Amino acid sequence: MTFESRLHAPVAAALLDIQAPIRERLDRVPEEIWRIMQADVAIVEAVNGHLRGMRGKLFRPTLLLLASSIEEAPEERAVVLAAVTELVHLTSVVHDDSVDHSVLRRGQPTVNALFSHQVAVLMGDFLFSKAIAELVRLGDLEPLRVFTQASNEMTLGELRQLSSFDALSFSESDYYALIRAKTASLVGAACEMGALAGAPRFRAPMRRFGEHLGMAFQVADDLIDYTEQESVTGKPSGNDLREHKVTLPLIAAIPQMSPAQRGRVDSIFADPTPSDASIAEVVGIVAECGGLDRAREKGLEFAEEAEAALSGLPASEVRQSLFDAVGYVMDRRS
Repeated sequence: MTFESRLHAPVAAALLDIQAPIRERLDRVPEEIWRIMQADVAIVEAVNGHLRGMRGKLFRPTLLLLASSIEEAPEERAVVLAAVTELVHLTSVVHDDSVDHSVLRRGQPTVNALFSHQVAVLMGDFLFSKAIAELVRLGDLEPLRVFTQASNEMTLGELRQLSSFDALSFSESDYYALIRAKTASLVGAACEMGALAGAPRFRAPMRRFGEHLGMAFQVADDLIDYTEQESVTGKPSGNDLREHKVTLPLIAAIPQMSPAQRGRVDSIFADPTPSDASIAEVVGIVAECGGLDRAREKGLEFAEEAEAALSGLPASEVRQSLFDAVGYVMDRRS
């Protein structure tokens, strides 16, 4: 059975089922996050309160804790590393929302919208410095090296994207380099550090797994923006187009467009506030020109590469959860 046929037979595993083998330790991660984030400063506590209400699905900590449990010998520090992983991710979220001037994330106000862009930038810096301080406290240079390298790659990826003056000239190879830096680097780091905190001989394959899974995750996320409605995603469908972001569906469709279709795309990118009707029209053009099919194809390729990296792991409930995480990434709706 191919990965694609298994993906919908009958439905990908729910995240709660994937997290079952590490549930007790995962439940401790939010406590560690809030402990690390604490500061006796009113504005910091106000923003922290807002961020607590925006608690995500802890997907990266889930992967780290699963990787640490491959040989059923997870180290206690894995919970702290999982919290650091989520803090590094949260840093990127706060900074990215400010850079993009986003006002909503999953239906809730962003930090920059609720407070200010200045507060968002400084809070992102604060969260990252607290994460690094926690790694220093552990007294182990390897997690520090891996997470700072991932953070550097994420930042450089964002800078490369901002320095692209002609967004519509972005190629597939440019896109893959970007999502490898902005998304896959941290997912790979989380899986690698998890293995080091319980199953060090699987460090290399878990790094490969995480990087390929991160690529699949971002491709799937970019597809959701074209295919799902606001009630599901918590943000308007076509929001990337609205913000003039070029992702794989559009990149793959552009070479197949007629001059008239390309003109409609150009008009969207020339309009600072494109209408819902214009967005819907371009979404339709992208689908008609094969952009969605190409993105699904590449997402499945990355997913299959992620699964291949797990081939040498011992059979266990944890290994099954890692396999199921691939299906979850490709079949999720938000």
